[in-house]
Amino acid sequence: MKKIKTSFICMLFLSLLSVYSGSVFAEIKIGYVDVAKLSESAPQIHSAQMKMDAEFGGREKEIIGLQREITTMEEALARDGAVMSDSERSKKERAILAKRREGKRVQEEFRDDINIRRNEILRKVNDEIGKAIKEYAKQNKFDLIMAQGVMYSSDKVDITAKILKKLGGS
Repeated sequence: MKKIKTSFICMLFLSLLSVYSGSVFAEIKIGYVDVAKLSESAPQIHSAQMKMDAEFGGREKEIIGLQREITTMEEALARDGAVMSDSERSKKERAILAKRREGKRVQEEFRDDINIRRNEILRKVNDEIGKAIKEYAKQNKFDLIMAQGVMYSSDKVDITAKILKKLGGS
């Protein structure tokens, strides 16, 4: 729905522009930004990924250790189960089941925490990208900066690299 609305607004704008003479077109400065490319290449994204790795790396190792522990318990049961008493075997099976449940719970919490943190970071980076685009547009006297919904843009109007430079990337 948003894409249709954006396309409609662009078409309306271009239709209005076509009403004016050619001299008006010479005065209008239009640019295009590939937001997806910015989101992939912005140094803020790489920095955020490093922070997330540092923040969640320990928990990830803990989960891997828990999975190894479960595997070790299962192997021991498979290997020694035939010589165990029924009560001892049942006790080991319950312990494995409890560890599996704990592992699932820990993994779900971990996944939820990562998703929440990723969304926070992406919102912040998207805000920075938006501010950089607006600043660049104002400083360079652009009348219109387009992003999504563009079928083609020439290098002449594509300012993505300039915005990336403004964000601190290469």
